[in-house]
Amino acid sequence: MIRTTTPATRPPRPSATVPGADGRRAVPEAFVRARAAVEPELRRLVGALAPEVRRVVAYHLGFADADGRAITDGGGKAARPALAVLSAEAAGAVRPEEVALPGAVAVELIHNFSLLHDDVMDRDLERRHRPTAWSVFGVGPAIIAGDALQTLAHQVLLAGDERFGRRAGARLAAATARMIAGQGQDLAFESRPEVSYAECLEMSENKTGALLGFATSAGAILAGGDQRLIDGLEAFGVHLGVAYQAVDDLLGLWGSPEVTGKPAGNDLRRGKKTLPTTAALGSGTPAGHRLARLLAAGEVRDEDVAQGLRLIEDAGGRDRAAREADARVAMAVDALDRGRVDGPARRGLLEVATFVVGRDF
Repeated sequence: MIRTTTPATRPPRPSATVPGADGRRAVPEAFVRARAAVEPELRRLVGALAPEVRRVVAYHLGFADADGRAITDGGGKAARPALAVLSAEAAGAVRPEEVALPGAVAVELIHNFSLLHDDVMDRDLERRHRPTAWSVFGVGPAIIAGDALQTLAHQVLLAGDERFGRRAGARLAAATARMIAGQGQDLAFESRPEVSYAECLEMSENKTGALLGFATSAGAILAGGDQRLIDGLEAFGVHLGVAYQAVDDLLGLWGSPEVTGKPAGNDLRRGKKTLPTTAALGSGTPAGHRLARLLAAGEVRDEDVAQGLRLIEDAGGRDRAAREADARVAMAVDALDRGRVDGPARRGLLEVATFVVGRDF
């Protein structure tokens, strides 16, 4: 488990948690609040989609099985909607769930648009412990479903308050463009023989940080918050996104299949340039050089995965990615200070940060 290294900036352990959907973890109370507000609206919006698209989207979101039968307890943890609700609370909204709802729904739609496309590009066969949408319905239907979610996200924001909805829509478009650029970088890195740690960090800021930055500022925008607050919240989300990606990269190498739903060492098999791997490759150590030779052949064979993981660890890649996560949490806390975020909203945001970097391996 990753823990922040500086006691003064360490987010507190969640004080209000509920059992996690997987029975192993507890999620911050803000996740539950946000899901209760967002899920009915998501179900309503999905129900209005064209039948061919609706079937794929409902399955992907966990609202239905592959045959279209309704599932009442599906769906994800609603982390991004929770950030949107907390940001509205930070801006002083009396009814933060109501004020933030368009932004919370929009960011969840964009997030799932990216997941649908990511699964196609990565040829992943499982997500949330069941077959991916493309593997069930085909590549074309999954891509169209993702496109529909992206369009729907902007429609949701434009249908609300004209002034703040358009402002939020512009920020969402910019964040989505950065996310897509980051995904493009990620794909390009797979075919490049050398990728620096700095390049991988920039990719993480784009691919993961940008959308979390929007999530953490969307509610404040819709609540009419001042620019200092909005900028501080956005910076918090970007740094939190990099921390999340660092932990995700560690899980992609050392994560338990029961936690990740993927084989241990999966990212190494595919030759993905993640933060631990690029840190190891750029370490200048004997282990780093041996890792470079191992990866030069392309995808790593199953029998060589254990050796590759040891080399990354010996070269310091695992420790550096863990330190990156800790450092980014500290930077996220500083961003809240700059935005003058305090009270229950601050506590809620710090609980989310703790949850993000506290995932077990």
